[in-house]
Amino acid sequence: MVDATLIAAPSPTKNDRGQRDLEVHQTKKGNQWHFGMKAHIGVDADSGLVHTVTTTSAHAHDITQAAALLHGQEQQVFADSRYRGVHKREEVQAQHPQVNGHIAMIPGQRRVMDKNRPINALKEQLEQIKASIRAKVEHPFRVIKCQFGHRKVRYRGLAKNTRQLLVMFALSNLWMVRKRILQGQQA
Repeated sequence: MVDATLIAAPSPTKNDRGQRDLEVHQTKKGNQWHFGMKAHIGVDADSGLVHTVTTTSAHAHDITQAAALLHGQEQQVFADSRYRGVHKREEVQAQHPQVNGHIAMIPGQRRVMDKNRPINALKEQLEQIKASIRAKVEHPFRVIKCQFGHRKVRYRGLAKNTRQLLVMFALSNLWMVRKRILQGQQA
């Protein structure tokens, strides 16, 4: 599974020199503007653990990191609708030709679909199954944002923030398997 989340950055000129961070940009999500960076992750569908992390500025499209988020052992990939057309990208075709992608339908198309027609009812069930599988990719984001309080970047530049996110996602993996680790110690 692959996904991305926005991580906010402080206002562009809130530093002693009044200069902005050139590696952090703004993007529009819905009707709201966000300033910051994106954390892109690849997650194992069975365990829910993060295996790959990349970062970009907020205005980079999610699909640009799709090939980098796959480790090569995947047969099935689940993603949200922002990854539509990923199978057409050259780097994905070259590096991961065997991967079968399950990309979510655009929410607007799903809303206007007549669910009384049998074929559309089946499509709706398929989308619900995809969403239930894809939900595991949101858990590491919740852990770093809610459990660890990492809602804003701490440093200037993508390199330092990427290193911090790598540590955060490694810790989120430990957080998510903590019960299994403790059960192994008690046995």
